[in-house]
Amino acid sequence: MLLAVIAGCEIGFWVLLAAGMVTRYLLRLPRLGMVLLAMVPLVDVVMLIASVIDIRSGGEPSGKHALAAIFIGVSVGFGHRSLKWADGWAAYKFAGAPRPVKPKKGTREKALHERQGWYRHVLAYVVGVGVMIALGLLSGKGFDALLGTAWPWTIVLVIDGIVSFSYTGDVDEKEQSESRTLRV
Repeated sequence: MLLAVIAGCEIGFWVLLAAGMVTRYLLRLPRLGMVLLAMVPLVDVVMLIASVIDIRSGGEPSGKHALAAIFIGVSVGFGHRSLKWADGWAAYKFAGAPRPVKPKKGTREKALHERQGWYRHVLAYVVGVGVMIALGLLSGKGFDALLGTAWPWTIVLVIDGIVSFSYTGDVDEKEQSESRTLRV
């Protein structure tokens, strides 16, 4: 049953996001659209409650609980940024707003954007693993099955960090090149 709730919550996320954007920009009801968008985090609350109920009713901690924890962590870490991104594009496509600006490669803004993305990933990781541990403790049966997914996620987090901070090197090289050109 928990997997069905997780799938329903994922579908609910996209339905609420789309409904919020359609209501806000196509139907021109911005307040109602904002209410729908404000309901998006409730999807994670439902997923958390369903996971706790499953564990408390004797469910064995497993990958499905870890999946719910990952969804919750990613939503906490990236949810606001994702909603802001979607809103910017919807405003551009349907309301005549300016096109969202994507930081150019090799600029300080791009390096900062990438580092902020990694910081959000760290937040998602901490929240997700924290939920895994909490569910394991709540079950009284341990959290080995839950934390099995944390190891690959740790590897992804480290790789993401390396890539995110590699953009800083591009900025430094470009600035050194520009300063040499200015001195000549």
